[in-house]
Amino acid sequence: MNVDILIAFIGATSALAISPGPDNIYVLVQSITNGKSHGLATVCGLITGCIIHTTLLAFGVSALIKTNENLFLGIKVLGALYLIYLAYKVFKSDDQLNLDSDSVPKKSLKGLFVQGFFMNVLNPKVTIFFLAFFPGFLFSETIPRLYQFYILGAIFMLVSFVIFSIIALLAGQIKSYTLNHNKSGLFLKWLQIVVFLGIAIFILL
Repeated sequence: MNVDILIAFIGATSALAISPGPDNIYVLVQSITNGKSHGLATVCGLITGCIIHTTLLAFGVSALIKTNENLFLGIKVLGALYLIYLAYKVFKSDDQLNLDSDSVPKKSLKGLFVQGFFMNVLNPKVTIFFLAFFPGFLFSETIPRLYQFYILGAIFMLVSFVIFSIIALLAGQIKSYTLNHNKSGLFLKWLQIVVFLGIAIFILL
């Protein structure tokens, strides 16, 4: 088992969870608008949805690997190219964080959990991202790859849960900081770009 690959996966997952994206921005806005408990309910829904994507990836890609190793290599190359494309999209995007909470309706904690779950499960971009991200971090020649995907999925969910929860709990301070530091959005934008490109290079090499 290659522990270095697992450490790299934890680092990459942490950087991705910190970088501003639709999910953690939504958690942040919910926490700012309706309170920390509502942000945490959203987090739980989003993370639970990752179980579905992990299962689809684990069974689907594991079956493909058994059929054709070259096809698996093709998946990793396409995954790296997709991450480079995501980096390009971030580069072309605005560097301002949109924390407008005026149009956020208040829902029950159960409603936010369900919404977070379906936001994640029904988003095809999450499936594509998992397909691009996970195969490059398989870490063992002896552990069945099906189990490896589930282990990576569990790590991804745990790390994301911790960081998203911190975002929910510190929502007020995060908003104040971003409003008082004009370049924070630019820094987070380039953090995303570096993370996407770094993961892509790691997968290719």
